[in-house]
Amino acid sequence: MGGASLLAGAVGFGGAPAFAAQRARSIPATPVRWIDDAAPALSPGQTFGVPWPRGVLAAKGPLSVTGADGVALPSQHWTIATWPDGSAKWTAHALPAGTDMPATLAVIPGRPAAPQEPVTVREAADRIEIAVGSSIWRIGKSGQALIQSADSDGRRVMDAFELVASVDSAPEKGTRTEFIGRIDKATVEQTGPVRAVVKLEGMHEGAGRRWLPFVVRFYAYADSRHLRIVHSFIFDGDAKKDFLSGLGLRATVPMAAPFHDRHVRLATADGHLFVEAVRPLTGLRRDPGKPFRDAQIAGRAIPPLEGMPKSVSSLLDRIPSWSDFTLEQPTADGFAIRKRTKAGQAWIDATSGTRSLGLGYVGQPTGGVALATRYFWERHPAQIDVRGAAEDKASLTAWLWSPDAPAMDMRSYRDVDGMEEYDAQNEGLAITYEDYEPGWDDASGIARTNELTLWACPATPTAEALSAMAKTNAVPPQLMVTPERIHEAGVLGPWGLPDRSTPMKARIEAQITNLADFYADEVDRRGWYGFWHHGDVMHTYDRDRHQWRYDIGGFAWDNSELSPDLWLWYTVLRSGSGKIFRFAEAMTRHTGEVDVYHLGRFAGLGTRHGVQHWSDSSKQPRVSNAAYRRIFYYLTADERVGDLMRALLTSDQTLEHVEIGRKVPGAKRTPLPKGVIDFSFGTMWCSVAAAWLTEWERTGSKLWRDRLVAGMDSIGRLKYGWLAGSAPYDLKSGRFMGPGDTISLSHLNAVFGAVEINAELLDLLDVPRYRTAWLDYCRWFNADKASWEAKFQMPFKSRNLKEGHSRLTAYVAKETGEATLGTRAWAEFMSGEAGLGLSDGDPRVTIDAPGLIRPLVEWPDVSTNAAAQWGLAAIENLALVPDALASVQGPK
Repeated sequence: MGGASLLAGAVGFGGAPAFAAQRARSIPATPVRWIDDAAPALSPGQTFGVPWPRGVLAAKGPLSVTGADGVALPSQHWTIATWPDGSAKWTAHALPAGTDMPATLAVIPGRPAAPQEPVTVREAADRIEIAVGSSIWRIGKSGQALIQSADSDGRRVMDAFELVASVDSAPEKGTRTEFIGRIDKATVEQTGPVRAVVKLEGMHEGAGRRWLPFVVRFYAYADSRHLRIVHSFIFDGDAKKDFLSGLGLRATVPMAAPFHDRHVRLATADGHLFVEAVRPLTGLRRDPGKPFRDAQIAGRAIPPLEGMPKSVSSLLDRIPSWSDFTLEQPTADGFAIRKRTKAGQAWIDATSGTRSLGLGYVGQPTGGVALATRYFWERHPAQIDVRGAAEDKASLTAWLWSPDAPAMDMRSYRDVDGMEEYDAQNEGLAITYEDYEPGWDDASGIARTNELTLWACPATPTAEALSAMAKTNAVPPQLMVTPERIHEAGVLGPWGLPDRSTPMKARIEAQITNLADFYADEVDRRGWYGFWHHGDVMHTYDRDRHQWRYDIGGFAWDNSELSPDLWLWYTVLRSGSGKIFRFAEAMTRHTGEVDVYHLGRFAGLGTRHGVQHWSDSSKQPRVSNAAYRRIFYYLTADERVGDLMRALLTSDQTLEHVEIGRKVPGAKRTPLPKGVIDFSFGTMWCSVAAAWLTEWERTGSKLWRDRLVAGMDSIGRLKYGWLAGSAPYDLKSGRFMGPGDTISLSHLNAVFGAVEINAELLDLLDVPRYRTAWLDYCRWFNADKASWEAKFQMPFKSRNLKEGHSRLTAYVAKETGEATLGTRAWAEFMSGEAGLGLSDGDPRVTIDAPGLIRPLVEWPDVSTNAAAQWGLAAIENLALVPDALASVQGPK
């Protein structure tokens, strides 16, 4: 289907929306696909976003989701972004849980079907009650129990569900203090009938202290017996004193069945299970009989004891009962399971394995609880504990940080080493590329979000059911609108669909695919795992050691440097690849949480790349950048990421007391009035503007539109516009000040989402001066010396990242129609100057030698800076000036 068909029925733009001619037939079906190209065996409930071309759909237009047969499915939808004319830009859609989801789906105008077991929400004075069929969840509004209790099939299967934590006073042999979460605020965000969401906010408390702020969301879907949990917390302690030694979520499970009818299940690797009872009836010296053994292994109640040989039934009390079980995953590659009869007795080794899927269950034939952690082994050290299974109440704890592992040590990895003053710090930057400053390598204020699933089970599930539950939680199915349909909507900046119509285009497309695959595979090859690390990649490779430079200053963890997040999401938009979607998703979860400060003196800023994610002293909005979160948010309607972007709306204010350029050698610092700061256009203003743009789209608020226009218009009024690079910025009005009569070209200004965000801004807002200023910048950044000196009475200075900046030239070529600029853009790209370069074939090589830690795959001369900018330039140049490629000869 073409864009024209999508636009049928749109009768006006700007001002009040005009939708009088809109009818169901004017909006064609929107195809939706599973990112793994097949319907899942089990769906826990789905939420996905759908983009709409400007002026096509009224913000509250009725929509339905159908299968291939055209029959409406139960669904729920809401608008998450609008165009300036008030029409819907993005809608979100929710589908129930189930095992019989269609392989292909479509979004069409119309009324959805009603779910078989809808979600209902009822508020009382002390709780919020969510009901789905026979499952009832009573969520607390205050106190320590996030969930007060849960029923399934009319029986109580869970008592309190709580957050637990502990902190040690030293990294080794310290005094341990226990904490428990307490709710401060409860908000119902959605009420069904297909999807309900409840948000809880609070702090952990214990020993007279309140700390570790948390946000927990519970998601209930129609036709389900589970809650999806999104758990976020902020580390707000003192890294020199607070060594977090445990962080978990704990369910209390009532137990009344005989010990031989109490069941424990722990997920091992690849969908397999550790299956045991509290009192085993198998392997005994005397055989109870096959019906009894089979029932216990299957998790059913055993037959009446009258049918068991008395030689066994009379001696059941002589069989030890195993009350406590632990599965500990201390590394990404190994777990161990232990059990004991009770506290004070020895632990017995049960088994071990590689990568547990992170699910635990404890219960009885009349019901129990299963709890699973996504990214269980990837974010080690993790743990699952069952305690008190032989008592009246058992507990099931999913530890996000294992209490049996060494405590978190978030102190600086280095000493001051004589670098108290700026001169010495700049010398350190010159040799290790890390911008160190005492006291600025502070972890206080960073966060982490984890996802879990909690099931209220009416009986002990079968092994097959538990295996499916574990696999679904570990790798959740995800729906996504087809790339063709997303592209037709005209959203998210300059990108196009894959084009292999000529040999050179095919060669570029092959490298786009190969490069993303290389990085996705490097995660496992290089073990980029761990609680704080998972989702990030390294910055630069060391060819001598055949190792990424994990221990060399600013060459270590990447922290979004030069926009790998954007590169990966644009790759997803074009391909719909499930592999790259999940890679980019993990990066979004990491970079938006761990690399960003959520409270304290650096709130709203992120940390430049370093050995630790927080170790560099450069705290900047270019890392907290909402441009890196937007695409994931719109594809999934993820509320947590929505919160993160909203929290950045006032992040520019933090720069009044965090001066980014304080160490620049020889910089002339003219005192500025209070409330005025020096603000660069790309790394700073565009990064914060991405948050304002998103908020304007999400809410329609003129406040944020006007702030965007203020910045755009004031840049456009400077003598040299964008070429000035930066200018004094009034924090109150959002306007730039001063004449802007000098040119300052930084190679960083346009490579942190500025190209992509500006493309969206200029599509949405008519600010002629700004358009001129931006197009001038795009035209002249990569210009040759002769052209520059003919235009400007200023000396030509060398540029950097020519390859990546070729997409600026391509942008102005597209906007002006100047064919020579299109040719120039491709010549700049093909030069490979200060970039990755285009390979002839797949450049990856496998190497193996005794001096290597294992057989490795290398991409010659790779760096994440070069990879991200090459990927973005390749994708955008193909979208902007595809035909100009024919006139340029590629590298041999």
